[in-house]
Amino acid sequence: MVRRVASSDALQVRFWGTRGSTCASGPQYVEFGSHTPCVEVRCGERLFIFDAGSGLAALGAELGPTAPDKIDILLSHLHLDHISGLPFFKPALLGRERVIRTYCGNLEGESAMEPLNRLFAPPLFPVRLSQLPARFEHHGFHAGEPLIFDDGMRVETHLLNHPGGATGFRINHRGRSVCYISDVEHSDLWPDPGLADFVHGTDLMIFDGMFSASEYAYCRGWGHSTWQKGVELAQGADVKSLAIFHLYPGHDDASLKASEAEMQAIMPTAFIARERQVVAFEPAGVTGASKQETLAVTA
Repeated sequence: MVRRVASSDALQVRFWGTRGSTCASGPQYVEFGSHTPCVEVRCGERLFIFDAGSGLAALGAELGPTAPDKIDILLSHLHLDHISGLPFFKPALLGRERVIRTYCGNLEGESAMEPLNRLFAPPLFPVRLSQLPARFEHHGFHAGEPLIFDDGMRVETHLLNHPGGATGFRINHRGRSVCYISDVEHSDLWPDPGLADFVHGTDLMIFDGMFSASEYAYCRGWGHSTWQKGVELAQGADVKSLAIFHLYPGHDDASLKASEAEMQAIMPTAFIARERQVVAFEPAGVTGASKQETLAVTA
């Protein structure tokens, strides 16, 4: 198990899947990783999971039987690259006392239950989620409404520009914050005023930078953005650090490192997310807490 580096009350982010659309494979994809979206967020010991792509299986393998009895998975939307890890999540296979709760905000208030039941069923998949040992609960909401959990934790949400809609999330903890803005296409008016208000002042914004600026010209309307637009939003909204995410599977380590260097020349606190990388923020007011702690972690 990889040791945790932050204090017991830090806001901590760990990337388990950074690719978009499909996995990447090969020796040229080692540094930034191969799995599709999954991000672990800890508010102290409180666990949230953003998206359930193939990276969820790796997170589940680390959590194993020590996983909380209740696990909250916040889904940006239901495209395959964001849900494919659900039946391979080890805590769902270890005992019937565990409850796994999904939250989906882009289905006009409906939960993800019906679409997930269609996908994870024969002939497309051999078993239903309801047949796994853990109990799944599916919750729907309208993007833009806050999520308030039974322990008092609150997560803010925002509707994103993506085919079929997607949801952005913001978690605030002890004076620190992280925003998860995956699967968003920048608008003609940019930075978008509503989105800029939503992410304003956050310590870390995780942002969809799938395409290069030249690639985007051929992919307009696909629901994704560029690192350049991520930087524009971050700088316009006083975002302290930026993680580019939902990486195009055709971008290898060399091309991503070149893009990162170009981006950091404009915004030094920006970086391209790497699988298993940890970013931790101590509570506001703690000695040394103004310094972001960013570690590339390998198993």
